[in-house]
Amino acid sequence: MSASRQIKDLLYEQVARIGKAVSSPKRLELIEVLCQGEKHVEQLAADTGISLKLASAHLKELKLAHLVATRREGKHVFYRLADNQIADLWVVLRTTAEEHLLELQSAMQKMVAHPEELAAVNAEDLLLQARRGDVIVLDVRPAAEYATAHLPYARSIPVNELHQRMTELPADKPIVAYCRGPFCLMAKEAVSLLEQQGRRARRIELGVAEWRARGLPVEHPGD
Repeated sequence: MSASRQIKDLLYEQVARIGKAVSSPKRLELIEVLCQGEKHVEQLAADTGISLKLASAHLKELKLAHLVATRREGKHVFYRLADNQIADLWVVLRTTAEEHLLELQSAMQKMVAHPEELAAVNAEDLLLQARRGDVIVLDVRPAAEYATAHLPYARSIPVNELHQRMTELPADKPIVAYCRGPFCLMAKEAVSLLEQQGRRARRIELGVAEWRARGLPVEHPGD
């Protein structure tokens, strides 16, 4: 084998490490959750519905591929994405799958059983309306995720607190809810709760990762 062939094989082998690391459905879900911000391994296991042992094994593979980084605080090990490129990679992978896989398209259609619940505004229009106060943008993710990064002008009411905190939302303004992205059901649940209370509510499928991948501004409260 020639030296140039060996070099080429090595290059492709190294790139393939990324493909191997993201070849697991659960590892992709872990990446999606980490797009929302740093979390300790126990929380990641709970968010993805797997055991602590399995979560740790998947996170180890992601770390070996340098897709995530860690820090230790007391007894907890915290994980975060290595950088925003990893979030962009997730968005590109998911978007490509949505465009090319009929099975995924069918599954997504089942999630959107009621198309009228989706807001029919583009991102720029939504920003303008939110800035003017014409619409309430509602972040229904856990408060810690909102505190890491959120859409401009968004208010934070986690979906599991929404019923008790309904009076915090103006009754005369339409509400647009969002959560972690197209595969997340929290915004869908929030819209259902809001409509039960007679509120005008819709949702957008964009999460923070999708919003940022489009080059749109994201607010970081800690900055």
